[in-house]
Amino acid sequence: MSASGTSRTGAESAVGERLRRMREARGLSLSALARAAGIGKATLSGLEHGTRNPTLETLYAVAGALGVPLTALVLKPGDPPAAAADVRGAAVTATLLEVFEEPGATFELFWMRVRPGVAQRSPAHARGVTEHITVYGGTLRAGPEDAPRTAGAGEHVTFPADVPHVYEAAGPDEVVANLLIRSPR
Repeated sequence: MSASGTSRTGAESAVGERLRRMREARGLSLSALARAAGIGKATLSGLEHGTRNPTLETLYAVAGALGVPLTALVLKPGDPPAAAADVRGAAVTATLLEVFEEPGATFELFWMRVRPGVAQRSPAHARGVTEHITVYGGTLRAGPEDAPRTAGAGEHVTFPADVPHVYEAAGPDEVVANLLIRSPR
């Protein structure tokens, strides 16, 4: 059982192990990475030990601080995208569909649902990361916190994700979209 009273899952343990290896490979202490990611040291320790359920916001904060794409934490190298567990945040649930590797960048394609009634704030990702969202249903408000854009079904939003940004259903309906994240190497 974890500190939250839920059973530790294989996915949480695997994410924690990958996270610990990346932190140690960079010579970072728990305290240093927690500070860089803007999260508590106890939270980071819980993630590494698989006793904390990682939220989308926390995973992005840690991935940004490490300078790696989200999939580096949630997907074992060589595993197909379907092996990654869905990641959930305050408003967003994201399902990894595919990872594309090119010499200069990694592209992560997600199926994304945004629940109405709550905004999700995402910390800045690594420098140069951009997000490209195509909306299939509902109305989405997304982008940098100081200048989000609105897109309805059939529309597209692109923004720099290396600044704090937000996702929010702009109406009463759940938003259904694809999210493509481009992370330069």
